[in-house]
Amino acid sequence: MADNKKHIVLFASGSGSNAQQIMAYFQNHPQIKVVALFSNKADAYALQRAENFKIPAFSFTREEYKNGALLQQVQSFKPDLLVLAGFLWLIPLDFLQAFPNKIINIHPALLPKYGGKGMHGLHVHQAVIEAQEKESGITIHYVNEHYDQGTSIYQHTCPVNPDDTPEQLAARVLELEHTYLPKVIEELLLSSS
Repeated sequence: MADNKKHIVLFASGSGSNAQQIMAYFQNHPQIKVVALFSNKADAYALQRAENFKIPAFSFTREEYKNGALLQQVQSFKPDLLVLAGFLWLIPLDFLQAFPNKIINIHPALLPKYGGKGMHGLHVHQAVIEAQEKESGITIHYVNEHYDQGTSIYQHTCPVNPDDTPEQLAARVLELEHTYLPKVIEELLLSSS
């Protein structure tokens, strides 16, 4: 039987809770499926999560990332969308050229504020709290050659409470990520059919 589903390839560097949500969301989807997960860390828990879903999971080296070997492997899965779900390396030009407007990222703040190199994890939430922002949230955006500067696709806000710790704000933002990232992926893929 021919595979007419849209293909998602995930990239993750760490635990992979967003990857988990995406894999669960599309597990029995009639039109979309996750076909592979790649990580730049051989011990990333995200790889185990993919194996739990019986999704092919691979780790890679910086050398494979830069020399085109990884690109060829990713292309073999014929992805319609590459999703960076907690992936921290800058995407190389050959990937951007191979998948124009087909690589998206989720950022745990309201870009263009609090983006850029080093702005990940609790660093972002600490910066938001220190700036006494009233709200934070998520930004899902296309990936370009600069950290967190691609065109925004979707934003959703949550309050920043006066007594928030970075960990408390992180938990609130992560809930938004888990809720909205799979839905935005679905909309993007189904609107491009």
